[in-house]
Amino acid sequence: MAVKIRLRRVGKKKQPYYRIVVTDIRSPRDGRFIEAIGIYHPLSKNDNEKVKISKEKLEEWLKKGAKPTLSVQKLIKSIV
Repeated sequence: MAVKIRLRRVGKKKQPYYRIVVTDIRSPRDGRFIEAIGIYHPLSKNDNEKVKISKEKLEEWLKKGAKPTLSVQKLIKSIV
């Protein structure tokens, strides 16, 4: 089973809010996921609250072979 770390949209119209989730690559964008490991709120005025990722869970899934999408890679670089 191929696993990706990607964004899942959960916000209202014109108010995007994303969860960073680990999911099977065959699942749709907002479909079933294995585990939620963080959040991304692009409209937040406070830069500290824009991205929150559980580093322990992220490292655990990367060790298991999960591959982050390009957008998640950029978010990970922004918090490191």
